[in-house]
Amino acid sequence: MKIVYVTAFLPHGSDEAFLIPEINQLIRSGHEVLVVPRSPRGRILHGEELVKWTRGETLHSIRVLKAALAETLAAPSHTVGAVRLLLGGRSPMLAIKNLAIVPKALWLARVATLWRADHIHCHWAGTTASMTMLASWRSGIPWSFTAHRWDIVENNLLARKAASASFVRLISGDGLKIAKALGLGSANNARVIHMGVPIPNRVRRGSGPRPVVLCPARLVEVKGHRFLLEAWQILQRSGLDAELWLAGQGELRPRLETLSRALGLTGSVKFLGAVPHDDLLKIYAEAPVSAVVLASIDLGSGVHEGIPVALIEAMSYGIPVVATATGGTPELLVPGTGLLVPPADPTALADALQTLLRDGKLRERLGDSGRQRVLEAHNIFQVAAELVKEFEAATRTAPAAMQYA
Repeated sequence: MKIVYVTAFLPHGSDEAFLIPEINQLIRSGHEVLVVPRSPRGRILHGEELVKWTRGETLHSIRVLKAALAETLAAPSHTVGAVRLLLGGRSPMLAIKNLAIVPKALWLARVATLWRADHIHCHWAGTTASMTMLASWRSGIPWSFTAHRWDIVENNLLARKAASASFVRLISGDGLKIAKALGLGSANNARVIHMGVPIPNRVRRGSGPRPVVLCPARLVEVKGHRFLLEAWQILQRSGLDAELWLAGQGELRPRLETLSRALGLTGSVKFLGAVPHDDLLKIYAEAPVSAVVLASIDLGSGVHEGIPVALIEAMSYGIPVVATATGGTPELLVPGTGLLVPPADPTALADALQTLLRDGKLRERLGDSGRQRVLEAHNIFQVAAELVKEFEAATRTAPAAMQYA
C-alpha cells in the first residue's frame, strides 16, 4: 500500500518519537509511506531515517498557498464546502484553528492524489485531523486518525471526524471511554489499537556504581515531576545512594531545577534534556538503569496519560517500572507487571522505588513479566499488521481518488 502518514511535527521537534516504530515497521513490511508533518518546525531530534520519506512543507509556504489557490480555482464550490465542513465547532477559537489549516489541507489533497496514495492516516484528533479530513474529502482518498488524550478532550469536531473517517483508532480503553462520552458513542468504527514498540531479542541486566532510576518524560505539569522530586528527597534522607535521571525537555525545567536545588538533590538528580530516541534505547540496551518511573498526575477534564509508550519501551528491555494509576496506565501495568501507586503521593512513590531498588529478585521478576506483557499486547509487528488490515479494508470500500493533470 501507499500510505500518507500525517503528524503534527515529526520528524521535527522532540514530542512524537513514539510514532517512529510504527512508521518504520510499515516501511519494513513493504509499504510505501510518505510522512507529512502539519507544522514542521524545530530541529530533527528523532527519526532522521524518515527525512527522505518526508514532505516537510511549512503550514503557509509559497508552495502550499499556490496549490491551495489552484485547488480553489479548479473547484471553488468544493473549497467553500470544505470551509463549511470545518465550522460549527464548540468554540470560535477551534474554528479559527481549523480555518488556518485549509490551505495545507488542499495542498495535501493534491500531494496525496499525485502520489497515488491508497490511504491517509493521521495522529491526533485536533487540527491535524481537521487537515486530513479535508484532504480526504477533497481527494476522495480514504482516511483515518489516531486519537490520544488531550486531543480527545479538546473535542474539535470529534463526532464529525469519526463519521467521515474509515475508522478511528484509540490507543487505550480509557481514551475510547472519554471519546464516547464526547460524542463518539454513535460511531461504530472506533477501535482500540495500542501503540507498539520493537521487542529486542535479548535483554541485558546490569548496573553502574550507583543504582539509576530514569524518568523519560517531557517536563510538563501532567508528568508530575515535582512529586517525583519530593519522593526522591524522602529516599535520599533514608540513606539511599542512587541517581535520578530526568530525560526530557519542557516548560517546567527552570522551575524543577530550582525545586531540585531547594530539596538538596543537586548531587543525585541529573537533568539530561531532550534525549534522541535512539540514544534513549541505547541506554536501555546497555543496562545502566535499574528502574524507570513515571509520576504522572490527573489534571482533570480528561487531561492525563494515555498508555505511556515511555513505559512500554522500558518494559520491552526487561526494565522494571513504577508508575501512577492515572489514565490508561493501569491497562498496561496489570498486576505483577510493574508497581502502581496513587498519583500525587510522594511517600507512596518513594516506598515503591525503595522496595524495588533494594530487592534484586523483585526487579528481575517484574522485568520479566513486564517484558512478557509488552510482547503480548504491544508488539509493533502485531500493531502494524492490525493497522494495515484496517487501511486495506478502507481502500476496498472507498471511491476512486480525484485525478489531476
